[in-house]
Amino acid sequence: MSFQAYLDKIEEKTGRTPRELVEEAKAKGYQDVKAGVICDWLKEDYELGRGHAMALVHVIKNGPQISDKHVGSNGTHSDPSNLLWLDGKATNPLNA
Repeated sequence: MSFQAYLDKIEEKTGRTPRELVEEAKAKGYQDVKAGVICDWLKEDYELGRGHAMALVHVIKNGPQISDKHVGSNGTHSDPSNLLWLDGKATNPLNA
């Protein structure tokens, strides 16, 4: 599953865009905590599993940029861009 696909699935599961969840995490002061704290919060409040939570942990701590090594590769984690879309699946210009 691509990084973007994880974020899109998070939106489907929670009803919230990745950006909304990142903003909530930052309001809670979670950008400077260990990943496990964030994973526990996402599991408790949103019933997200570890894989989906870890995708969001990356964005909370590092922003929407991902490594170029995943862009355009033929692997299962291939993404079309090194910049993740955080504003909702329906508004992603790459889905048009």
